[in-house]
Amino acid sequence: MVNQKEKSEEEVKQVEERAPEPESKAPEQVKDPLAELLNRAQSAYAAYIDAQKEVAKGYKEQQQQLEQAYKKAEKEANDAHEQAIQEAERVREKAEQKAQTAYERTRERALELYQESLNQASEVRRKAVEQAMQEYEESIKQATLARKEAIDKAWKLTKESGEQAWSIFQAEQPIQEGMK
Repeated sequence: MVNQKEKSEEEVKQVEERAPEPESKAPEQVKDPLAELLNRAQSAYAAYIDAQKEVAKGYKEQQQQLEQAYKKAEKEANDAHEQAIQEAERVREKAEQKAQTAYERTRERALELYQESLNQASEVRRKAVEQAMQEYEESIKQATLARKEAIDKAWKLTKESGEQAWSIFQAEQPIQEGMK
């Protein structure tokens, strides 16, 4: 564009240089077609320069609008990004809280089950010990009874044998006295 402007300026200068200088005495005004053409060229050139300025101004305005649109889009993207991060943090915190709650409930239930198992095992042990003690006492009782019966029977036999022996001894004594 600058080259065209320079060319146009050079052409206008060339045309002006070629044009004859108006005489200081111009008794009558003569229409000069070249001057008129030169005026039209200058007007066209001025219009061209104005149009070029308008285009530059439009371009500058468009650039500003594009920059504003970019800044707005960038701000919106940054805001959306920040909101997404905040939402992700809320979701993560909520998930962590749920996991912690589930862990605590599971842990409590496991401890309850452990305590129940421990109580059941203690009850089974207590019953087994109680049963063993009852069986032990019953065995002792039966052994004591069997011992007493065996002793009583042995005593009875001993007593009977002793009585028998005494009765035999006494029965023999008169015989022996008579043999003397």
